[in-house]
Formats: sequence, C-alpha cells, structure tokens
Amino acid sequence: MSNEQTRYSRLAQITKLINTNLELREVLEHVVTAISEEIVRCDSVGIYLPQEDGTYRGFVGKPELINGMTLDMHVVDTAHDHLAKEVIEKKQAIYIPDTSKDSRPDPRAVKGFGIKSLLVLPMDYEEELFGLVFLFDYGIPMNLTDSEIESIKAYVNMAAVAVRNSNDLTKKESLIADKQLLLNVTRDLSLCSSLKEVMDKSFKYLGEVLKNPNIGAHLLDPVAHRHINPTSLSKDSEWSEEAWKRTHRHLAVDFKKDLVFQEVLQNKKPIFIGDTLNDPRPNHEACRRFGIKGMYMIPMIAAGSVLGTIAIVNLKEKGRVYPKSAMQLAESIVDATAPVLSYLLYIEKQELIISERTSELTEKNRELQQVISEVKQIGREKELILNSAGEGIFGLDLTGKITFCNPSATKILGYEEESELIGQPCHNILEGCRDEQTGMFSPKLQKEVDQDRAEEYFFKKDRSRFPVEFVITPQIEKNETVGYVVTFKDITSRKQMEEKIKYHAYYDSVTNLPNRVLFQDRLHQALNYAESSGRSLGVLFLDVDRFKKINDTFGHTFGDRVLKKIADRLIHRLPKEATVSRQGGDEFIILVPNLENKTGVKDYAREVLCVFSDPFHINGQEVSVKTSIGISMFPENGTSSEQLIKYADVAMYKAKKLSGNQFQLYDPNLEDRSLGSVELENDLYKALQNDELTVVYQPKYDATKSQMFGVEALLRWHRPQKGIMKPKDFIPLAEETGLIIPMGEWILRKACEQGKEWHNQGLDHLSVSVNLSPQQFNQEDLVANVKTILEETDLPAPCLELELTENLIIHNTEKTLRIIHDLKDLGVKISIDDFGTGYSSLGYLKDFPVDTLKIDKTFIDELPDNPNNAAITNTIITLGNSLKLNVLAEGVEKKEQLDYLTEHGCYLIQGYYFSRPLKAEDVIHQIYIR
Repeated sequence: MSNEQTRYSRLAQITKLINTNLELREVLEHVVTAISEEIVRCDSVGIYLPQEDGTYRGFVGKPELINGMTLDMHVVDTAHDHLAKEVIEKKQAIYIPDTSKDSRPDPRAVKGFGIKSLLVLPMDYEEELFGLVFLFDYGIPMNLTDSEIESIKAYVNMAAVAVRNSNDLTKKESLIADKQLLLNVTRDLSLCSSLKEVMDKSFKYLGEVLKNPNIGAHLLDPVAHRHINPTSLSKDSEWSEEAWKRTHRHLAVDFKKDLVFQEVLQNKKPIFIGDTLNDPRPNHEACRRFGIKGMYMIPMIAAGSVLGTIAIVNLKEKGRVYPKSAMQLAESIVDATAPVLSYLLYIEKQELIISERTSELTEKNRELQQVISEVKQIGREKELILNSAGEGIFGLDLTGKITFCNPSATKILGYEEESELIGQPCHNILEGCRDEQTGMFSPKLQKEVDQDRAEEYFFKKDRSRFPVEFVITPQIEKNETVGYVVTFKDITSRKQMEEKIKYHAYYDSVTNLPNRVLFQDRLHQALNYAESSGRSLGVLFLDVDRFKKINDTFGHTFGDRVLKKIADRLIHRLPKEATVSRQGGDEFIILVPNLENKTGVKDYAREVLCVFSDPFHINGQEVSVKTSIGISMFPENGTSSEQLIKYADVAMYKAKKLSGNQFQLYDPNLEDRSLGSVELENDLYKALQNDELTVVYQPKYDATKSQMFGVEALLRWHRPQKGIMKPKDFIPLAEETGLIIPMGEWILRKACEQGKEWHNQGLDHLSVSVNLSPQQFNQEDLVANVKTILEETDLPAPCLELELTENLIIHNTEKTLRIIHDLKDLGVKISIDDFGTGYSSLGYLKDFPVDTLKIDKTFIDELPDNPNNAAITNTIITLGNSLKLNVLAEGVEKKEQLDYLTEHGCYLIQGYYFSRPLKAEDVIHQIYIR
C-alpha cells in the first residue's frame, strides 16, 4: 500500500511539474527516475523523441551511458525495429518477457545490449504520438506485472503531456519569432531604394533562416520577359558574383530548356531537390561546374506574375534537408521581397521605356526632316516601290476597272504587259465583287467583321485559278471613297504544304496507309453504321513475326521497304471496303465492315495469311515474312473502338504464342491469362525493392563420408497474396525482362555473405555455389563484380563455385573461354550444370578449365531401370574421372539411385535423399544431425 501511495504521490508531483516553468528535460528526468526507482527495477529506461527523418533518438534516460554510448547516440529505426513500428501503429504498450522468443525487436540492439526483457510504450496524448519509452534488462529479466505496466503507462502519459506542452510553447515562441522576423524583413525592404539593396537584404534573412549563404537570384528581363538573367548573388556566398555570372556565360545556360526553372516559373511553386545527380530535371553540367549537390528554388511572384527565382544551393554534401518551418519562413521572406522588387523593376522599366521613347522621337523628328527635304521625290519613289514590291498590287476605280498594276501583279496573273490589264474589269480576276443593281464595285464581305484578310482564288489570263491571300483597301479623299487598292500574293506553295501536312496527319509516311488517327475515325463511323443497321464488323490486329530480326540484320531502311511491300499486298488483296492501317512499328490493323458472322472474318484472316505465303524480293534479297493475327468482333467482343482494338491485340499475342503465322479470335479467357502475365511482371519488378526474395540452400554430400561439403544457393520469391514461388515460375520472365541481372547479383552477394558467416562459425570447409544466367555471364563487368563481392564479403574465393549451363558454355567459345579463365584467376571454382542435356560435342571440355560436372536430374530419375539413362550417366562419370573432374549427381531421391551411382564411381550427391533445400539457419542443424 505504501508503494502505491508513493507512486500516486510522485505522479501528482510530476503533474505539478508539468504546469511549472521547468524545462522539458528536467520533467522527463523526473519521469525516468520515478519509473526506474519506484515502479520497477530495470537496467535501463529511455525516452526517445521523433526526428525529421522518421527515426526516434534518445533524449533522457537512465543510465546516461550504455556500452560507451550516450543516450542521444541511440537511434530507433522502425525499418529494423518491428516492435517499435507495431507500438507506433497500434499505439499500445508491448511487453516482451523473453526477447529470445520474439523476433520483433531490432536484433542489433538485442545483441548489442544483451537485452533479456523489453517493454516499449507509446508516449501519446489525445491521439497524438510524442515519442517512445523503452524499458529493458540486460541482466535478470524484469518480470513485470500488469499493475506495474499500468503504473508505467500513467507516468508515460504525464511525459506525453509534458512534451505536448513543451512543443506548444516552442511553436508559440517560434511563431512569435517568425512574425517578428517577417516584420523586420518588411521594414528593412521598405527602406531599400535599389534592386541591389533589396536582394542583399533578402539574401541576409534567407541565409539566417536556412543557415546557408549560397543564394542567388535569376530575374526575368524587364523588357524581353522570356529571357532569364543571373542577376544577383549573396555577398556571403562561397562564389563571387563576378565568377558566378562569368561561369553562366561560359556555360551558355539556356534557361528555356532548364526543366527546374521552367517548372518553377510555370507552376509558380517552390521545388526542393536534395540530390541533383539523382534527379533528371536539373542541368547536370551546370551543377557540376558550380558544385551544386542540392537546391531549393523559390519563385518570386508579385500581382500574379513571376519576376524570377531565388535559388538556395547546397555546395557541401548531397541530401541536406531544411526544417519545414524554415522552408515556410524562407518562402514568406521571398513573398515579402517580390512586391518591393516588382516596384523597383517597374520604375526601372519605365525609365528604360522613357529613354527608348525619347530616342525614338528624336529619330522620328530626324526622319521627318529628311522626308520634308525629299518630298519632291515622293512620286518617283512611289513608283519604284510599287514596281519592286514582291506582292501583286493593282488599283480599281469605283466601277471595278483596273487603273494601275505593278510588275509583280502582271507576272503572277500571267500577262506579258501591264497595259493588257489596264482598263480591264476586275471580275476577270476576282469574282463576286460587283453590285448587280448599281453595277458598281463592292468589296466582298468578310465572314469575320474584324478580319481584314481572306483566302480566295484569282483567275489568270488563261482562266486557270490559283489560291491567293489578298487585302482590298479603299482610297479615301475628303471622307469619300474614290477607288480601291488590291494587294495580293500567290499562296499556292503554302496550300500545297498545308495539304501535305494534312496528309501526314492522317497517313503513315512509310506505307501511305491510314495511320492510327484516321483508322480510329473510320472505325468510329463504321461502329455507328453497324449499330444502326444491326450489322457486325471485325477488327484484325496484325503483328509481323520476328520483324526485329529483319531490322537488326538488314537495317531499318530495308525494314521500311518490307513494310511498304506488305502494305501494297494487303491493299491489292483485300476488298476496297476494308480499311488497312499501320499503327506503328510492325503492327497493322484491318477494319472489315458489313459482316454477317464469324465465318466472314475468318475468310478475311485467311486472305491476309495468303499475303504472306510468298516471299518478298527487295534489292535482290529474298525475305520470307509471316504474321500473327488477332481478331475481335462487334458486338460480341465490344462496342467501342478502344475495346475492339485492345481485344484484337490480346488475341494477336495468343496467335503469336501458337508459333506464329496463325489467327486467333478473341476470347475473354485470353485476356485473363494476359492480365495474369502482366501482373506477374509488375510484381516481379517490385520483388527486389520490397525485399520479397529469399535464398534457400540445397546441401551437397560426399556419400563416402555421409558428410555435407557444400550447398547450392537457390532463389525463392514470397509473392504477396500468392505465397512462395519457385524459380521455374518466374526465372524465365526475369530473363526476358532483364531483371535476372540485379537478381543474380543479389543472390550472389547473399550467398557469399552467408558463406562467410558459416566460416566464422567454424564451418570453413563448407563451399557455396551460385547459378549464373546467360545474361549475367555476358555482362562486360561480370568478373569485376564477382571480385568486388568476394572482397566486400571477405569470403575466400575457393569457397565460391559458379554454375554455368552446358548450352551457355558451348556458344561463343572464344569469349566464354576468356571469361572462365578470368574467373578461375580469381580463385573461384566452375561447374557445368545440367550436363548432358546440351546434346553437344564433348570435345570442348578439354579446353575449359572447369572443376565439376553436374549430371542432370533427368538422367537420374529412372536409374537404375532405364538402360539409356544408365548408359549416359556411366559415360559422364567415366568422362569426368578421366579428365580428373569432380562428378556430382543432381536430384537423387532414392537409395537405389544412390547405390547405383556410388557403385559406378560417383560419390558427390545432391537431392532429397539427403536433404531438401534449407533455410540458412537450418543448415548447421542439418550438419550435426547427419
């Protein structure tokens, strides 16, 4: 009862302390002391507060020094400490009486501090988490009771209240300080009379807030708004302003192409980039020259317009971050700077405009004086100008008769002399401009009231017409129209170019077939007709089989000619009502309208296959090309163009898997399988980064000693919601997508790390083998990667065995031999996996420095009953022994198989007879139980 009274008394005292002016650390020290002395005797109590990077760092605790480390050196990372993560998520205390029976705590901390028992509590109040509290013993376990835990919770709740109060006070003080700073900024900026003063003041306050003096401003040109200039640099920067601007000039930085500047200017929002090298947006060459590791760019906006940007750059180390409050304050400082800067820029612009206008007026006055002095020559100059003009010009009287014309008009209209045109009615050239009632000339009304220009056709002397762009301007004297001047130019070339552009917008430039846009339009129209008439239609999706090989062999120009030949054949073979379209690459789509049933569309598909039955002859080269066709039908498979094209595409992939040169009608089950493969590929891309891959180890035994001498590392994938997947279910896809390279490097490193760990445990006789895929083997840096991994894991090279398939070795022998020799020079061992399945000459074995032949499981399965398998197995054993190679049998599951192999001289065994693949921690156990 006295203990309870003491606890209540201390709890009341701490409650009182919270409402005093004591510092947070003093209050929390009282909490720690109360917990450790009055509730439970434990070896350590620590309060950990959250950090900006998501971890929790020690703040106060008892003892202050553990294993030579102060408490603030202790960091809790929820990525490793799953117990802490669970406490945070559930906001519930978790007590672990025996850490050896629970995997949730961070194993590094458990091992480093020798933790026996552990209690972790969330320091929360009113649904808000303020930190974590850890109690643990590294001597005798705490053996806490429920009552003790509840008492601890009460103290922890008081600690949470203290932290909350401290945070609130800190926020209030920070807000007051920030408000005062902004008042100071506004006051100081208002006293500035030059752009330089404004920028210096702004840089000073930004440097104080962000604790970084490397600040520069880039402003939009006050006249040429699209141009950005490096304007000002903080005088405290590590760069001088002169060197900064000079480097900009040497780099010839084009800010219109700088993605960071453009994004800030367009979105009017700040951008923070912690690591410029790992972000595609910055100008990496400029960052390298300036030494920029990270950047924080803020737009300067006044009255809705962007004046430029202020950039705070990190020249020390990448990954530097600023507190959110500091960034908000920095952006407020920039917001306060912008209107002052805008005013000064406006004044500067006005002065510049006034200067320019004054200069213009002076020049105009000079020109006016010159015009006055040359007024007598106006007539002659007028004639010269008229005659030299590139555009056609002719005059009309009120009746529409031509009064004058220039040489360009005479030439464009197909006349020899100007006199042929003078006096002629204008309707010989321009129709529709005579008022039928009055007989007077009347300019053609324009469709748009504000549109001065119109596109029409004029007639030449031979009555051929050509497109023109013209303007009719009335000649006015004393407010009366006395005639008209027609200025025109021949736009035949432009019209032809427009037609060409229009053609290329709807037709493929290689085959002259309708492109994707035109096909979609025709399909949409066909669907409307089919729906209204109750007819059916079909969509055939064609993909040229192995077309990439043609491009790779003969080149893309040759490939384009093949596509053109295919297009020509399709057009001539198929009825005119069918629309043949090229979608891009080697894909074509055919629209077949007005079908009655599926038989009709199948007939079309067979016609298409016939197109590819004869080889193509191009540049004297004969090329055989085949195709795979997918078919979808309206309305059975869909009612929209998107659905029909998609389903035809799905069916085409099915046809391609049927060895090609076939057609396949769409079936919903095809899409399910297709989606399944897409999901598998998407999940596989995430497997490595989400830590879903694991390694198991298949033991290898020496049958003469019944002793394990090595293991083979095998990959397993724990696919979310699907369970454990074996390599045969995903390795082919990994090889197809190229993911096998990072996966292979990952399993090689894991296997070497595990091998070294076993050696540290005294199993230095144990070797580990890893399979190399063909893609890995063909990497130029394979040998260097293997060497690096061996050095980093400290595994002796002879304890690593790399397994190569027979098919990989027998191809590209010169390069293969070089790589294997380089690997052998490192000291690693080489084995040939699946030996005997390659059906190749065995003569290559004498040239390759391999150590082991692994007899494939397919030859072991039916031993000793199958005489053919027995003969092949005996041959491999004899061959290996004669070449002084180790021979290992895979897939041994029965005693009869083991007896047969040992009787014929094969003593190295791998298979379920001895052991299934094991987790790393079970390998040692397996060694001792055997």
